[in-house]
Amino acid sequence: MKKALSEMSLKELWELFPIILKEHNPKYKEWYEIEAKQLFSCIEHDKIQRINHIGSTAVEGLIAKPTVDILLEAANDCHIPKLIEILKTNGWILMSSEDEPNLQLVFNKGYTPDGFAEKVYHLHVRYLDDWNELYFRDYLLDHPDVALKYGNFKLSLWQEYEHNRDGYTEAKTAFIMQYTEKAKLEYAGRYTPFLDGF
Repeated sequence: MKKALSEMSLKELWELFPIILKEHNPKYKEWYEIEAKQLFSCIEHDKIQRINHIGSTAVEGLIAKPTVDILLEAANDCHIPKLIEILKTNGWILMSSEDEPNLQLVFNKGYTPDGFAEKVYHLHVRYLDDWNELYFRDYLLDHPDVALKYGNFKLSLWQEYEHNRDGYTEAKTAFIMQYTEKAKLEYAGRYTPFLDGF
């Protein structure tokens, strides 16, 4: 009998769910739109401030892990325990949860005891803010040369970090931050929340 995912060690999970890099799939956008509609159908609309397709699958032509990343920015008055229950009821599995210094919840869909399903999602739930991921995505969309450089860089890391997700993420951080800083200069204030009364 197969172990449940919750019973597996981190090493077992990394073996079952290795880093996989694939050519861009044009269906990623459609997968995002389907899931975004489902999120709006199960969560009160006034509790969602903004929702975005982020990560490499949001950038046409970019080599990526075949995982659609969604950033859902919740309203400040959103009751988070209730939101968590709603998402769990709708098939999302809570992977990690942080309250400090900022709310950061990460859910997934498409992880099974047999490995990845056809469609795999990560849902990042945070409060509305000026998130780096939005700027980095936009910079890659507007600068195909940097997107190509990023894709090649990820390919160079793949073999070493195939079964080490944390190491893979850490190895990419300096590159991502370099271009995120450039993006924040180029698109200054694009995602800054407006304060009431201003």
